[in-house]
Formats: sequence, structure tokens, C-alpha cells
Amino acid sequence: MDVDERLRRTRGWLWVVVVGLFLSGVTAFPLEIEVRWLLRAVEPLADEVPALVGWVERVHVGLVETGDRYPFMRYGTDWLAFAHLVLAVAFWGPLRDPVRNVWVVQVGMIACAGIVPLALICGPVREIPWFWTVVDLSFAVGAFPPLWFAYRHIRAVEAQQAWQMDVAGSSTSEAFGSAGA
Repeated sequence: MDVDERLRRTRGWLWVVVVGLFLSGVTAFPLEIEVRWLLRAVEPLADEVPALVGWVERVHVGLVETGDRYPFMRYGTDWLAFAHLVLAVAFWGPLRDPVRNVWVVQVGMIACAGIVPLALICGPVREIPWFWTVVDLSFAVGAFPPLWFAYRHIRAVEAQQAWQMDVAGSSTSEAFGSAGA
């Protein structure tokens, strides 16, 4: 596969991550409304999945009561949203120059790996039901593969570029070496 095709694929995988971060960010602002919509959507399933409906209802009540009594607590999710948007912007570097900014992709993969212990440790401590911990883990499962694919393409581009420079360098030195003999 040539360098241009690898760069095209790298950018495609990175756009998947950027769009995911952007959507995660903008949807963290109106949590109370979104959870109300989610509750309306799952309420008809109360007989089939009572634990899920109960959990969504508990989260909705928690958001409403906390927001009414302590509106400043919503500021925390505003910062969560902002952090996702900033992370999406950070991937602009690898979109522009993937080889130079491969470290951003590496940080993204490390962050995905960090989701696993965070969810598995903090979930039970915060009384998050197991099925919702699995939802949280899905963010790592969803983001890691595109980052990994992008990373592999970036490293292949880096190797191809290094090889091309070696070939060009050896051709130049051979030309100068034979001229001096």
C-alpha cells in the first residue's frame, strides 16, 4: 500500500474518533433532557428489563433533584463536555501531520486503556450497575480499534518514508563516491 493510501486511511480512522469525541462532548451539556428522553423510550420495556428502566429513572431523578437544589453541580458535566471537545480538537494535529503527531494517537490509546480500570473500580464504588459499567467500557472498545488502525498506518508511513530517505541518501552518496574515484 502506498503512502498516500495509508494517510487517507489514517485520516479516515481519526475522523471516526474526532466525531465520537465531538458527539460525546455536545451531548454532555443537555444531560437532564437526554435522560428524560431515554426514560420515555425505555419505560415501555419495564416488564422486560426492569433493572435498566429503574436505573435510568434513578439517574433522571438524581439529575433533576441535584440540578434543582444545587445547579452549580451541572457545571461538572459542562467541564466534561468541554474536555471531550478539547480532545477532539487535539486530534487536529494527527489529521494534519500524522507522523509528527503520532503521540496524540498514542495518548488516545492509553486513555482508552485507562477507561477499563476506572470503570471497573469506580463503577462499584459509585454504585453503578454492572450493565451500565459495560456501557462505559464500550467507549474504550469503540475508540481503541480506530486509534490502533490509525497508529499502524502511521508507523507504516513512517517506515516507508524512512526507507525512501535511505534509498535517496544511498543513491546520492554512491553518485558522489563514484565521481570522486
